[in-house]
Amino acid sequence: MTKDYAKKLATLGFSIIPCKADKAPDDGNGWQSKATRNANELDSLNPVLWGMRGGYNDVECIDVDLKVMSSLPERNKWWDEYYNFLCDNIADFQNKVVIAKTMKGGYHIIYKTTVKKGNTKIASLQGMKQALIETRGVGGQFILYNEYLFERKYHQISYITDEEREIIWSISKTYNYIDPLSIPTPRKSEYLPKNESEISPWDDYNSKHTALDLINDEFSIVRSTSKSYVIKRQGAESPHSGYVFKDSGCMFLFSTGTMYPAEKLLSPFMIYAYKNHHGDMSLTASELYKQGFGSRLKREIDKLKPLEIEKPIIENAVFPIDIFPTDIQFYINECSTKLDSNVDFMGVSLIWLISVCIGNSFDVEVKRGWNENGVVWMAVVGKAGIGKTPSINNIIFPLMKSNSKEIKRYIQEKEKFDYYNTLNKKEKEEFPEVFEPKKTQFIANDITLEALVELHQESDNAVGVFKDELAGWLKDMNKYRAGSDLEFWLSCWSGKSVSMNRKTARSSFVEKPFIPVLGGIQPSIFNSFSTEENKENGFMDRMLLSFPDSVVDSYNDSELDYQTILWYSETITKFYQGMLQLIKRNEERDIITQTVKFSKEAKTEWIRIFNKITNSQNNEDENEYLKSMYPKQKSYIPIFSLLIHIFDSYFNDETNALEISKESILKAERLSDYFVLNARKIKIESTEVHDLKTASKQAQTTVDKLKAIYDNNPEFNRTKVAELLGVSRRTIINYVNKLESK
Repeated sequence: MTKDYAKKLATLGFSIIPCKADKAPDDGNGWQSKATRNANELDSLNPVLWGMRGGYNDVECIDVDLKVMSSLPERNKWWDEYYNFLCDNIADFQNKVVIAKTMKGGYHIIYKTTVKKGNTKIASLQGMKQALIETRGVGGQFILYNEYLFERKYHQISYITDEEREIIWSISKTYNYIDPLSIPTPRKSEYLPKNESEISPWDDYNSKHTALDLINDEFSIVRSTSKSYVIKRQGAESPHSGYVFKDSGCMFLFSTGTMYPAEKLLSPFMIYAYKNHHGDMSLTASELYKQGFGSRLKREIDKLKPLEIEKPIIENAVFPIDIFPTDIQFYINECSTKLDSNVDFMGVSLIWLISVCIGNSFDVEVKRGWNENGVVWMAVVGKAGIGKTPSINNIIFPLMKSNSKEIKRYIQEKEKFDYYNTLNKKEKEEFPEVFEPKKTQFIANDITLEALVELHQESDNAVGVFKDELAGWLKDMNKYRAGSDLEFWLSCWSGKSVSMNRKTARSSFVEKPFIPVLGGIQPSIFNSFSTEENKENGFMDRMLLSFPDSVVDSYNDSELDYQTILWYSETITKFYQGMLQLIKRNEERDIITQTVKFSKEAKTEWIRIFNKITNSQNNEDENEYLKSMYPKQKSYIPIFSLLIHIFDSYFNDETNALEISKESILKAERLSDYFVLNARKIKIESTEVHDLKTASKQAQTTVDKLKAIYDNNPEFNRTKVAELLGVSRRTIINYVNKLESK
């Protein structure tokens, strides 16, 4: 910078200070003692560098020191992120401040402000004592350089609003690292670890949760930085309220308008304490201990196995839950009695869960040349509001949580990969190589066939489809053109390779598709899909139906024990992870499916079951509707025996996982009988509704329809007719009473 320009700045009221030539410019001793706003006093001075004092003329400088970062790519990425963050939150930011580039690759952001504040260290990186961002305010000073980021120069330094200054400061604070070890924890507590092998309830809770798990009802994520998620309180006028560290999961708030303390690092444990117990950490530790967190409770959970079941098992349960290990039966019964969950819906959901976990890693050899994989299609049938989804979620929630973790992991790794691809060749040489991450999401909901196939290409063991309402899935069968989606799903059920070559998607191929399906559907909607066409192509016969008699229960004051929930969650998660570890691959990384065979005793039972089904198929007195589904049961029974046996072997170390026992095939037979009976029930329901509609087809008014139905069959189902005509059951009964009294 020239002396003439320095004199010009002094004339404009800025306080100019020269730097001694024999001292480093960032050394405090290098500054000449006298600063001045008198241009004439600068005539006799000839320093190498000129500086400016903060506070004078209301000047404040944000000093961004990028040399604390180890590599050029890291510096460039960080600055781009930080600068764009400022631009996104301050309109016309680059035309309101002066940004100068420092000698060592950092930046000075300079403006005028009415707020008077001294030098402040705003942000430091983990492990670094030197600040990444600090201010030069009242009493501070900074070097003036010749290189500007934009055309605005020092003589154009102007005022910004107090609000804009606060935004700059708060954004800068989001990059400050605070050691999570500094977070306070209960000092006096019976739950303090006694030795290194133990873990406290608060440390256990923090290891399994992040702040985002607890605050998503109060805050939303407005930006993702390299180290944190920037969050905003719902309804807040400011652009953001604080941030959550990605590594520790802790939260730091600037805003004071919440139940949480501001300017203080909060762990998930502390957030839970403020949210539920007004910040009482001792009380929180006690509650979390009861929920299953902490070393002593972990030892109690280990003792939980085997559990003692309170007999008798619910007598009304149609689904044969004793096909599952004893501990699992206990959990299902607890959910049924204390959460009013439906045993049938839970049992069906568990079969689907086991199928997803096992995937392509195992199949069953029925006989040489005839192998079945473990794919199942499940539909829980019930009226709206009967509790289908809550019952399902009680079973599959550990798997859904694992799936969510896989999605989050992929997003984070994809961000790193995308950044790596923006680097030039030289920058990549200085940066650790980043490989394209693999999508390991293994549960899908609303997803196109193209996306489903692409997902299955990477998550090749299994991709489970779970839809709260299966109606959408069924409607999608012919979404693009007649037969296309239907043919895809029929191939998937049979384990035949599938490919996507539509013009709207890139070509993709899955050699061994494994896509189990689970969802709920209402009886009337399901019946509309039970067409002759779907019956003839075998699609509906592949659907396994659960249609129990259900009623809506009154409020249940019983509580499900936290210990039981935690035990089930950990058990299912370990089962899923254990199945992944058992997957074998060849040199091309393709899955080598391990084949499970029948024991000699199981083979004998299978032959008996096969012949029993064959006799039903040949029986002239058998229902024709059921005859068409019997062949699929000849596939499903070996599948059931595979799923039941592998799951049971996880709980019993003495079981040979690769040889299906007689007990497993007998359990599979009972499960098949259950689904056949439910299919019969659905058919009766469908036929009954059809007959009622036929009887009242010609009538116009509700009364005329009701009379026609009564004349056709006075013993008609009152509930079904009430649903059909859209009136209450009491209205039907009253009308019938009037007819019969005449």
